[in-house]
Amino acid sequence: MIDPSPSPSPRSRPEPAVLELVEAEAMYRFESGAPAETREALGIECVRLGGGVVLSMRNDPTGYWNKALGFGITEPVTADLVAEVCDFFRSRGVPGAVVQIAPSVLPADWDEIRAKYGLFEGSSWVKLARDLSVPVPEAEGGPEAERVEAPEAARWASVLMRGFGMPEGPLVDMTAAAVAMPGFRAYVTRSGGDVVSSAGLYTHHDAAQLVGAATLPSHRGRGAQTAMLRARIQAAAAAGCRWLCADTGVERPGEHNTSLRNLTRAGFESLYVRQNWTWRP
Repeated sequence: MIDPSPSPSPRSRPEPAVLELVEAEAMYRFESGAPAETREALGIECVRLGGGVVLSMRNDPTGYWNKALGFGITEPVTADLVAEVCDFFRSRGVPGAVVQIAPSVLPADWDEIRAKYGLFEGSSWVKLARDLSVPVPEAEGGPEAERVEAPEAARWASVLMRGFGMPEGPLVDMTAAAVAMPGFRAYVTRSGGDVVSSAGLYTHHDAAQLVGAATLPSHRGRGAQTAMLRARIQAAAAAGCRWLCADTGVERPGEHNTSLRNLTRAGFESLYVRQNWTWRP
């Protein structure tokens, strides 16, 4: 179990730009880096627009992969930008998408803009970061996280998809391709030699992003996520990153978000809540 580490002081918190841009870059590379035949099968098209990224997957079997994010950092969020984003999704025939914008960069007329283009409130995510200058306490038992390379990419990807309840097929092909990408690292834990949990890490300049983490239902509650958090914190620090960024769902009253609590115990600080804006054609 990872003991709580000291939270970063207010003076050492990263700007929202750090969290938004590293997440956007990780998602862009994750989807756009799929093999050509997989992009064709899933209908993937990705563009950089207005300082952010727009990711479309026409044949998304999950409703997760169509999204637009990273806006408001290098260019302002405007009605014209939102119109371009919605037009891109519409022209690609996607059934729906999510637009994710940090609350600090929303324009004063956001309510008018989102009403005009049919964006409505969806779920909310907590954006978190960990100061990598704060050391990680020693492990106290539990499984060992192991980095894997390309030969085990498909197995890693399969467990990640199954752990999230997503179908395999082309999504596994897309996910497995990430293992060979520059800046990307894949981690697993095993039981009896079999992979039972998977997680990813993407490093970009002085920041890193946690990319997915899932455990098969039969092996949950045994410390796998804690072990992989520890491994990724250490890897991001060793890569020279200053911050490790993450996101997870908001914990509502009466709910228990295991991911959020694991992150908090690992020294992550909740910095802000970001609303997901849902678009339908």
